[in-house]
Amino acid sequence: MTRQQSLCRQRALAVIEILQQAYPDAACGLTFKTPWQLMAATILSAQCTDTRVNQVTPHLFATYSHPAAMAQARQGDVERLIRSTGFYRNKAKSLIGSAQKILKDHGGQVPHTMPELTALPGVGRKTANVILGNAFGVAGMVVDTHVGRIAKRLGWTASANPESIEKDLCKLLPADLWTQTSHLLIFHGRRRCRALTALCSDCQIEDLCPKVGVTRRR
Repeated sequence: MTRQQSLCRQRALAVIEILQQAYPDAACGLTFKTPWQLMAATILSAQCTDTRVNQVTPHLFATYSHPAAMAQARQGDVERLIRSTGFYRNKAKSLIGSAQKILKDHGGQVPHTMPELTALPGVGRKTANVILGNAFGVAGMVVDTHVGRIAKRLGWTASANPESIEKDLCKLLPADLWTQTSHLLIFHGRRRCRALTALCSDCQIEDLCPKVGVTRRR
C-alpha cells in the first residue's frame, strides 16, 4: 500500500468511527428471521421503502414461509400480496423463480456465495451482498444510491458504476467493516447527506469531507 493509499484509508476509518458513534443502531432496515426471508424482502425493496416492505412481508411469509412453498406459488397470488411494493409482476416472477432454483440446485437452502446468489432470478450483487452480510455474516459491501453518492462525495470513488464503487470501497476498507459501513452510509444518507440538499452544517463528518459537487444547506 502506498503512502497516499494509507492516508486515504486512515481518513476513511476516521469517518467510519465518527459515523459509528453517530448511528450506533445502524443495521439492516428489513425485518427477517431466515436467509430466505431476507432474500425475499430485499428483492421487494427495489424502488420501495423498507417501511413498506416490512408492512407487506408478514402476510407474505405467513403464506410462503420457505422456498418450497414459494416455488409452488401462482404468480397472481404472489402479485396480490406484494402489489403495494411496486413492479409487483417482475418481483413476483423473481420470487417464484429464485425459490424454484433454490429448491432445484441448493436443496431448498439459500446459498451463501456470490456466484450462487447472483445466479438466482432477481438477485444482483447488491441483493447478494445484503444476504451475505446480514444473513450469513460474510463480508459484503452493499452499494445503493446512498452509499454510491456519499462515497463519491467523500472522494472514496470516482465511479458512478455500482460494481466499480463496490470494488473501490472494498480496496479502501478492511473486510470486517464492509457490511457495517454500508449500514452507516445508508443511515447518514437518509439523515444528513441527502441527494439534493446535503445538511452539511449539521454533519458529523463535515471536517473530513471534501464536499465536491455537494449542494449544501447552511
